[in-house]
Amino acid sequence: MSNTPDRHLALKVAGLAAAMFAFGFALVPLYDVFCEITGFGGKTATTAAAAVEAPDLRRTVRVEFLASVARGAPWELAPEVSHMDVHPGRLYETHFRARNLTESRLKAQAVPSVAPGTAARHFNKVECFCFTSQEFAPHEEQTLTLAFMVAPELPAHIDTLSLSYTYFSASN
Repeated sequence: MSNTPDRHLALKVAGLAAAMFAFGFALVPLYDVFCEITGFGGKTATTAAAAVEAPDLRRTVRVEFLASVARGAPWELAPEVSHMDVHPGRLYETHFRARNLTESRLKAQAVPSVAPGTAARHFNKVECFCFTSQEFAPHEEQTLTLAFMVAPELPAHIDTLSLSYTYFSASN
């Protein structure tokens, strides 16, 4: 009997394992691109919104702001206002307050989500604390800025958006 079939089988299994490993690395960026294009999963646009010459002053959309922290995370995070009534095509600014509840220097990262998910691609953040992580001294409190615009192309049947941030501890 020859060992040739066993050698081929081992090479096939090793090749399959390498392909699965490579696919695992490629899956996260592919999923991010898919979510950004479709708005799936509440992912919002992260590029600067194009200037609109004339906002739609006939239409008002309510944007609700929500905040939470990951389970067990040593943070406080809260919006300064619970909602804003906005005109699509106009740039708005609001703030969130965050505080480190520990005696240590820590870093945090906010992850946004928009509901309904189909509206996420129409919510454009121009400036957002979610773009980068924030560093905090012990017990430090910071005011975090969000500048955004709801695109005029938001479907007419959507009159309320909920923007939610979850705050996570980030590695130093």
